[in-house]
Amino acid sequence: ESTTTAPSTKTAPKTTKKTTTKAPSSSTKKPAATTMAPAKPKFGISVDLGDAQQVIVVTADSKGATKGTLTAWEQTKNGSWRIAHGPYPAWLGSQGIGPASEYASRTPQGTFTLTEAVGIKADPGTDLPYRRTGPNDWWVSDVNAASYNTWQTCAKSKCDFKTSASEHLNSITPHYNYAVVMDVNRSPIVTGGGSAFFLHVTDHRPTAGCIAVESDQIVTLLRWLDPEQQPRIATGIA
Repeated sequence: ESTTTAPSTKTAPKTTKKTTTKAPSSSTKKPAATTMAPAKPKFGISVDLGDAQQVIVVTADSKGATKGTLTAWEQTKNGSWRIAHGPYPAWLGSQGIGPASEYASRTPQGTFTLTEAVGIKADPGTDLPYRRTGPNDWWVSDVNAASYNTWQTCAKSKCDFKTSASEHLNSITPHYNYAVVMDVNRSPIVTGGGSAFFLHVTDHRPTAGCIAVESDQIVTLLRWLDPEQQPRIATGIA
């Protein structure tokens, strides 16, 4: 007996579509990278920087100290501060450091601008305005004079202030061989508020209120100081 088998019908295989799941879009942007602010300089004392990009810091360990430390700092392009020169040993006033006064041999405490330099010797190459002293140049410390705490040029017999109470700039050596004027009590000028404060050459003794370092160090600082950097000097007790 023969049997006839009906031909089988093949079923086409099902095609499974590959589905991909898209990650949900996010409208939240990644936070922008933050720039760390430059670390505050460790000057050791309070400094009123203002617009200064150069600052000379002079520290003493007590208000009666006649010796201290001078360090010159400069601001870099990224805003941080670095030591440019020093530290140098520095001589201070014979009565230490404190408020400026005509009646005390103290180094003024605070922050002061540095806008000019003077010297018995020729300009060593500073960018600060530099005035070379002559035989008739004085810094007036006579508290009764209208020209108190200013530079004046006059023959001794014709000066309208007491020359005995003032500084004859051209004869005070080695101190004023090179000197940077500290703008203490200059704007405004207060009678008795102190006069003739300089950063000058040392004779290795306490000063009448100025700050003093070695001659070669003053020359180095003069060549470094730049009026466009708004230089200042700051003094204090560390």
